[in-house]
Amino acid sequence: MDVFITGATGYIGLAVSKALRRAGHDVFGLTRSKEKATLLEANEVHPVTGSMQEPESYMKVAESCGVLIHAAVDYQNDTVDLDKQTVQTMLKLGEIGATPKTFIYTSGCWVVGSTGRKAADETTPLNPAPTVAWRPEVEQTVLQSASVKGLVIRPGCVYGERGGLTGMWFNGAENGGLSVVGDGSNRWTMIHVDDLADAYVRVAESGLSGEIFNISDRSRYTVKEMAEAVIRAVSYKGNIKYQPLDDAVKQMGPIAEALALDQHIDARKAVRLLGWEPKFGGFVDDAETFYHAWKAANGS
Repeated sequence: MDVFITGATGYIGLAVSKALRRAGHDVFGLTRSKEKATLLEANEVHPVTGSMQEPESYMKVAESCGVLIHAAVDYQNDTVDLDKQTVQTMLKLGEIGATPKTFIYTSGCWVVGSTGRKAADETTPLNPAPTVAWRPEVEQTVLQSASVKGLVIRPGCVYGERGGLTGMWFNGAENGGLSVVGDGSNRWTMIHVDDLADAYVRVAESGLSGEIFNISDRSRYTVKEMAEAVIRAVSYKGNIKYQPLDDAVKQMGPIAEALALDQHIDARKAVRLLGWEPKFGGFVDDAETFYHAWKAANGS
């Protein structure tokens, strides 16, 4: 298959691009810079120089592809409007060039909200954290589109290689300021970046339409347990700072509420329909390995 992907040099997008290429597909990745274009070429991904802000920069290439993947989020510039604009562009592309097209939209498990101990699956009513409040509407736009085979992936909190949110903890520990939002008793739903990339490949090859897939591993560590694993990995001598949610919101904005979610996410639908199985057992046991990978990836 020919696959076009936004965010191809991003944390998720690069892993997905590489996994698709390793699966034998021709991958065309959107990137803004020549330097990052070289990174894509080194991984056998065809760079498409452009930006989501300028759809005409990538539409010609994307229209010839049978699979479109939106794996980019620009948290710096008009996040919501840009995300919606990009989705609308992808849906328009579904009507031209190679057809029928599959379109995979990247959402996230934060749309579910806190679940407590009860496992939430893809049918659970949503209660999104404010920072992702727009996503359920976009999910439905994709799923109900008549121009594409619309699919939605909801990853858990991604870890491994260059870091994700766990990189924030490693950075804090290295710089003497490891802090978490809340008292640490809540659980994040987690997924290793390579397991997530494998799920994208299976979804892209599935031929399915109108489906949502939660993608998370089976680990159920508390935030406190994961932060303590960071302390051991980094040999951090200080204490973990547990930041009250109200204080964290004042300092970090609405993302703090997402970091305080307590989630148990059921990913068995992906196991059942895609044959997908997470290969990584969780963040805690291999935290030292993830720390050294984060340092190497960030040039430390």
